[in-house]
This record gives sequence, C-alpha cells and structure tokens, in this order.
Amino acid sequence: MINKYLNDLKHEFKNYNTQKFTKDLFAGITVGAVALPLALAFGTSSGASASAGLITGIIAGIIIGALSGASFQISGPTGAMAAILINVSLQYGMEGIFISALISGVVLTVFGILKLGRIVSFIPNSVISGFTSGIAVVIASGQINNFFGTASTGHDLIGHISYFFQNGFSFDYQTTLIGLATIILIIIYPKKLNEVLPGSLTVIVLFMVLNIVFKFDVATVGMIPKSLMLESRLHLNQVNLDAINNLFLPGISIALLGMIESLLCGATASKMKDEHFDGTRELIGQGIGNMIIPFFGGIPATAAIARTSVAVKSGSVTRLTSVIHSIFLVFAMFVFGGFIAKIPMASLAAVLMVTSWKMNDWDFIIPTFKNRIATPLIKFAVTMAATIIFDLTVAIALGMFAAIILFALNNSQLHIDIKDVDTSKLTGLSYHHQDTKVMYLSGTIFFGTQDQISEAIRGIQEGTKALVLSIRGVSSIDDTGISELKDIYEKMDSSDIKVYFSGISPKVRKAFDDHHFLDAIPADRICWDAIEAITRYDQSLEAAE
Repeated sequence: MINKYLNDLKHEFKNYNTQKFTKDLFAGITVGAVALPLALAFGTSSGASASAGLITGIIAGIIIGALSGASFQISGPTGAMAAILINVSLQYGMEGIFISALISGVVLTVFGILKLGRIVSFIPNSVISGFTSGIAVVIASGQINNFFGTASTGHDLIGHISYFFQNGFSFDYQTTLIGLATIILIIIYPKKLNEVLPGSLTVIVLFMVLNIVFKFDVATVGMIPKSLMLESRLHLNQVNLDAINNLFLPGISIALLGMIESLLCGATASKMKDEHFDGTRELIGQGIGNMIIPFFGGIPATAAIARTSVAVKSGSVTRLTSVIHSIFLVFAMFVFGGFIAKIPMASLAAVLMVTSWKMNDWDFIIPTFKNRIATPLIKFAVTMAATIIFDLTVAIALGMFAAIILFALNNSQLHIDIKDVDTSKLTGLSYHHQDTKVMYLSGTIFFGTQDQISEAIRGIQEGTKALVLSIRGVSSIDDTGISELKDIYEKMDSSDIKVYFSGISPKVRKAFDDHHFLDAIPADRICWDAIEAITRYDQSLEAAE
C-alpha cells in the first residue's frame, strides 16, 4: 500500500513545473476563499467554535489532503458532520467531540485496512438523498436562533417548534434583517463574478465591514485565537475507558458519515477530473487525519464535494491545492483574525441556510416527486424523517431496511404460466400428451414467492401424468424455495406424476447443488429445455409398452 502511494505520488508530480504550480496556487486560493466562511460557519454550528472550524480546515487540508486517495480531494468541516456533532456537544461537551473524533479516526482506518469502502455502493441513491436532505433540515433548523436572534431552548426542529408553540415567536429585527439581506445578496450575486470571488465570502466581508463601521447590536463570531493549537483541545489523559464506552456509538456514526461523504465525493470528483480514485487509501487518510485533528482543537473532518468541485473546476493539478488552501486559512486566521471576530452570526447562519438548500439533490428530488415514483419516494421520506428525528446511524439503518423491504415486495411476484403441450409444434412424438402440463416460472423463488407455486400446483387438473417445470426464467432461488420444490416433487412422485426440471441456469444449479437437491432426482428428469423434457417423457411411455 505504501509503495503504491509513493508510485502514485511520483506519477502525480511527474514533470511538475512552474506552470502547474501556478494552477495549484490559484486553485488553492480559490478553494480557501470558499472554505473560509464554511469553516467558520460549520465550526460554530457543530457546537464548537469558529476557531475550531478553521483549525479543522487547516489540519485536514494538510494531513488528509496529502494522504488522500486522489489528487483532488479537499477535506474539512462539513454541514453533515456539524449536524451530528451538535448533539454530541450538547450531551458531552467539547471533550465528547474530541474523543468521538479520535474514535472515528480509528474506525475509519480499520475500515480502510479491511477495504470496506465498497459498502457505500450498496446504499441506494434515494437513501443517500434522504439523509442529505434530512441533514440539510437539521443544519438549517440549528441556525434559527442565530438567524432570527431568538432565544429558543430547543436543540432541533421539533424542539424549536415546541418552544415557540409554548412561548410564542419573537425575533430581533436587526439580526433578522442582516440574515435576510445576506441570503438575498448571495442569491443575486453574479455567477461570473462568483467564479473569481466567492459570493458567500464577499457578502460576509461586506457585513463584517458594516458591523465594524456601524457597530450593530448583534451577536458576532468573537475572538479568533492566533494559534494552531487551541486552548480547548484533546489531551491524552482525557482518553479513558469510560469516555470511550460512552462515545463509541457517536464515534461510529461520525466514521460512517465520514466514509459515505468522502467516498461519494471521491467518486463524483473522479468523473469530473477523469482520474482514478483509491477509496481504501482515502479511508486510511481520513482516519489518520481525524485521529490527529482533535489534539489541535479541531472537529471531525471529511472530504467535501463543494470545496473539491471548486478545486477541480479551478484547474487543480496535484494535492498541493489542498495544502495551499490550508495555508490560505492560516493566513486568514493570523492576519485577519481580529476582523473575522466582527462577523455577525446572522450572516454565518444565512450562509449555512443557503448551503443547506444547495445540499439537497434536486436533480433526484424534483423528477421523483413530479413523476410520483413510489419506491424511491418512500425510501427518501423514511430516511429523511429518521435523520431529522433520530441520527445518521438510525437513518441509514431504517433507510436500508425500507429499501430491502420494498425490494422484496417489488420482486415478490413470481410469474407462473401453465400450458398444455402443443403437439402441432413438436415432431416425432408418439403420444398426444393431453395429460402433460408445462409450468413456466419467471422471477425469483424465495420465501416470499414459494406459496405461489403451491397455489398454482393445486390448480392443475386431475388426470395429469407429467409436469414439466421450466425454470429458465428464474434468476435465483433460496433455501425456502428449494424446500418447496422438493416437497412438490415428493408429493407428485408419490402420486405417480412424473416431474421434469428444465432450463436450470448456472446460478440456480449451484444453489441446487449446495443443498443436494438434485441427488434424489433421476438424471433423465433434468433437461435442457421443455421440448427435451416432453420428448423424454414420450420415450419413457414407449419404453413402458
């Protein structure tokens, strides 16, 4: 793995020159400009601080960026992660965030070593879209107090609604106006200018300047320490067995989210840049980074598609773009920290609300709802609701459970067609075979469909002497289905009805062999197709005479 990493680095930096460095430099500065307001906003929305968000972007950009599975990945604090961390912060404080980050780093590293990254490919798109939209709602609802200047004691959407229902909704006009103005300006910000100077950064700087000049009576970001090691950070003596036991499940949730976000980001960006993405290395890089970040006072990080896509579109050549973006954040922290402290929290809340809106996968949501496609709608709704009410781990579990149930229901219709033998289409037969039936099966035979075969068998007329089961259209069969076929064969054999099996696919044949199903069935009853089965029955009748 190390040798492959070194070889990939050699290939990545082969013929590296001033021109390529200039591209990395420009892309890094552009990504840094995009990342700065997001780092501040996600830091505060996670229950930590703006400084913690900056530290996370800096350390993640250097460590994870250097070790990532491709040249284009940009990691840092994200909205999805903030949605999980706020609950950890409320229950366990900053120490809980740090320890759960450390646990998630260990888990991600183990995931990488075990090469579990491909698990993400088994999560349906509707489930991923559901929890993304759910997280968007959680992020937006978490900014209600900052945006409106309210004093709700609720910690989630339901909590806020309950608080306002009991106490009434009153807001601060000045704070709300700043928030609304920030959203409007971001929306109308020219797209062409946004490619050079990010709109969110420009608008936040504007309100920072206005606040410095007019001294608004609103909440602000507050002091930004000029240190890469914050006063509030993880210390080894805080890591003990009790803390690990209490925070193990949050750590797992963070690791799962980090894995999903990072791998989906990598898969998407690899298509944009037409470059191979190593998911295993990405997980290990994310794991190592998240084990180190809390010792600097940062929060858990993951690859972010917003920053990564900006890097690719800005002409990023190598992973130096990620490092340069971190240097930009360091520069902003040390040189402009005093100015950053004056940014109104309402402006950051507005940025997060706009980000929450953009997080939704509208390319999936709009056509799905417009066309009323039931199955993905249900999976989307279940996952989204579970994300809002519970957390990511429960949401993914419920979403996958819904997906499995719906898949089973959608595939539980086994098509069965019983036909008489049309002797006019067959030649060389000695008998008319009026007592022979052919049952065509198509679909999946499993515990949800096996009863349909039994019902169909009962409908066969009395006097039938032979039955051909054509299963060429059966894609798979489980142990319950095999057991059902065995019972049918034994019952019909005891009633002197000959049963033939035709069209057995390799996959079904393997299942039969694994259960030794064919051991008790004469070899001449296993045929290539229904014609061969009918011919063999015809020959057996001749031999009997």
